[in-house]
Amino acid sequence: MSAALLPLFVGLPMIFAGLLAVTPTRRHIHVIVMMVTIAASTAGGILLILDFLGGGAIAHGVGGWVAGIAIPFAADMFTALMLTVTGILTLTCAWFAVASGRAQSRFFAPMLLVLLAGVNGALLTADLFNLFVFIEVMLLPSYGLFLLAAPDRAPIRRIAGVRLYVTLNLLTSTVFLVGVGFLYGTAGTVNIAELSGMAASDETVAIATAVCLFALGIKAAVVPVHGWLARAYPTTSPAITALFSGLHTKIAIFAIYRIYAVVFDGDPRFLWIGIAVFTVTMIVGALGAAGENSSRSMLAFNMVSGIGYILLGLALFTPLGLVAGIFYLIHHMIAKASLFLSTGAVEVRYGTDKLGAFRGVGVAKAEPLIAAAFFVAALSLAGLPPFSGFVAKLSLILAAQDAGEIVAVVVMILVSLVTLLAMLRIWSGMFWGSRTSEAAPSLDATSGDAASVADSGSGTAGATATDTLTRTRPRIGASLAAPAIVLAVITLGLGLGAELLLGLAQIAADGLLDTSAYVEAVLGS
Repeated sequence: MSAALLPLFVGLPMIFAGLLAVTPTRRHIHVIVMMVTIAASTAGGILLILDFLGGGAIAHGVGGWVAGIAIPFAADMFTALMLTVTGILTLTCAWFAVASGRAQSRFFAPMLLVLLAGVNGALLTADLFNLFVFIEVMLLPSYGLFLLAAPDRAPIRRIAGVRLYVTLNLLTSTVFLVGVGFLYGTAGTVNIAELSGMAASDETVAIATAVCLFALGIKAAVVPVHGWLARAYPTTSPAITALFSGLHTKIAIFAIYRIYAVVFDGDPRFLWIGIAVFTVTMIVGALGAAGENSSRSMLAFNMVSGIGYILLGLALFTPLGLVAGIFYLIHHMIAKASLFLSTGAVEVRYGTDKLGAFRGVGVAKAEPLIAAAFFVAALSLAGLPPFSGFVAKLSLILAAQDAGEIVAVVVMILVSLVTLLAMLRIWSGMFWGSRTSEAAPSLDATSGDAASVADSGSGTAGATATDTLTRTRPRIGASLAAPAIVLAVITLGLGLGAELLLGLAQIAADGLLDTSAYVEAVLGS
């Protein structure tokens, strides 16, 4: 792919978002344009992966302006992998939103495409100020999607969730912008390539960059600034929770990997801080999940634990550590989204995600496909073979052992056991059990997401939750179950064919260990 085409990853979603925003409400047209645009972005990521099989990087100064004025876009294997996976997740979550009736608004598709443009721009930019800009482009539609697709029930809880989400992100963006200003004042540039190695040799640049990394750590929900994620994410719709789980925190993680590899040049003096913080993050996330009583809250806390695993690969900063961290990043994005979508499908059709509400329901028997999707993704997240999580955790454990970080090895093994128990708790509380005619949850099945299902003709308006939960026929149709199933199949495929992704992760890790190709491409653009 020509470097001159990189701006299309941002430009096309923006153009189509604008066109859809002024187009009269034609729901099918909005859905088709949204899906085709996301699919095109994903296909572009796949083409970039094929281009980088031999390594290297490409870069382009938008508009052909001189360096320092043009917005520098750059891509290598790490970027290509993220563009592809974020595209797949956006596509499946958009599919789920349409199937669950949460994409009815004329502004849903435009906002989702603007979000995609911001994500792609954040992955491609080689300039820290423009990283800030694209993160804001990504966040602004997210605020709207958070409320637009949120369930109608519990409005106070929903408002509290979006208030926390918006306030936290505004504060974090301010901190990041302050760090970018400090960097410009100390180094005279915010171009990542021009900053190459400066933090390793100049303490003032290191401190300024650390401010940026701290802000990104908040966005990534690293302990001790993790509580916002577990409290905010469960208050929107399952589709948006799954989408945000694969985009927002992972963009921050990608930026942390890139900045430390290039600006700090992998400086080993500060790695012990990361090992300590990320190890604690694993523990706190896993234990936090144990105290929750709803599937999405448990999965959100467990997501914090997974972030610790991913960033531990960077903190090791060895060839195997970086390969394991990148592999774990891809695995976690897919498996976690599958879990959110499978439990979300149950929540949409049955009206609740409270674990104690499914006694006598027998969801696994009534909905075998969605139960199978959850089971596969849950075992993958826990790190059992033959799923991708097993390869990811084993690689990370071996990398930590080779680096002499025995405490981290022990913690990873113990946290994996706790994660397995958490997944089994969701399984037993939501899916397992025999169907009985006894009373089910005393909720209105037409409340929240279930209301949209009833309104669309998939349910019966006015039915009680007891009636809903004790029906013998499956209530989760193929269109609603498909996104979770597709992602579960992918995580199984990545486990059985792990050699392919490990090879791609190796190329990406080589680009972080030796950043010369990336730096030269950006400086030459």
